[in-house]
Amino acid sequence: VQLVESGGDLVQPGGSLRLSCAASGFTISRYNMSWYRRAPGKERESVATISSTGGSTAYVESVKGRFTISRDNTANTVYLQMNSLKPEDTAVYYCSANRAIVTYWGQGTQVTVSS
Repeated sequence: VQLVESGGDLVQPGGSLRLSCAASGFTISRYNMSWYRRAPGKERESVATISSTGGSTAYVESVKGRFTISRDNTANTVYLQMNSLKPEDTAVYYCSANRAIVTYWGQGTQVTVSS
């Protein structure tokens, strides 16, 4: 079982990035998928969640209207489109898959927003 995030980079304020999370060893279609982040000196926070069918999404208040979570169950991949990035979005972003008591985590990808 593996989740591999990619797409993190250094970007200027106001820029955009698209993170991807590719799953292997299991099928994400039965899992709720989430993106978390951990900024330096801060606790990990949930950024966005999408239900197994994709019919429901939820976002932390600070990213509403700027970030969009989506999933492609055929490709076994989850995405996070991040627009209008701010310096406070700087963090390591992690992908997570959850079903009942089972949770899988990726290794994270660094997003740095700086001029």
